[in-house]
Amino acid sequence: IELLEQFKVLMLSNNNKVLGVLEVSSGGITGTIVDLRIIFSALLKAHAVGFLIIHNHPSGKLAPSDADRQITRKIKEASKILDINLLDHLIITAESYYSFADEGIL
Repeated sequence: IELLEQFKVLMLSNNNKVLGVLEVSSGGITGTIVDLRIIFSALLKAHAVGFLIIHNHPSGKLAPSDADRQITRKIKEASKILDINLLDHLIITAESYYSFADEGIL
């Protein structure tokens, strides 16, 4: 969790059964690239009704960056169009986590 930044998607059924986990990208120490087309292609193929997005911060800092906020907004907008519910975006570290839903940002 402290080596490199990774971005994953947890795909869920209508009753929140886990349909699969998609590793969208693995990057470097300070960032990773997220392609929305990969995320939504996998969600549609899995017939997902909901999903969570999760990424780690190797630095240990929990505060979302501007890039984190921007990608969350883009994913949320696309999820509305496709009627696939984005339930949360979690930032995790070795010590704790930050939830966009808990903070009222979603």
